[in-house]
Amino acid sequence: MEITGKIIAVLPERGGTSKTGNEWKMQEYVLETQEQYPRKMCFNVFGADKIAQFNIQAGEVMTVSFDINAREYNGRWYNDIRAWRVERGAAPEATDMPVIDAPKIEVPDFSKAENDPDELPF
Repeated sequence: MEITGKIIAVLPERGGTSKTGNEWKMQEYVLETQEQYPRKMCFNVFGADKIAQFNIQAGEVMTVSFDINAREYNGRWYNDIRAWRVERGAAPEATDMPVIDAPKIEVPDFSKAENDPDELPF
């Protein structure tokens, strides 16, 4: 899946050591779409090499390709949105809808009766 938008927040990098003794790093980012009704999505980049390679900065407009996975912890489920590719560049320009010249429709004036001032038009 992929989404295009502007990076509005770069969260602090987190890291630790896995059960097998391997060190890991992860960083989260918040992207906001540039639509009529903007949506926000928090995604993460896993691995020190990917964090350095992507070098995502606040204010950049980019397309993020990501995978969604869910995991259970203590009886609750959590979504994990992990980016695997980013492409920098402007979002597609919104195209204006073409203006259609519709024929003008004449509406009769029912404010005055033709023959009798007390006559209703219906």
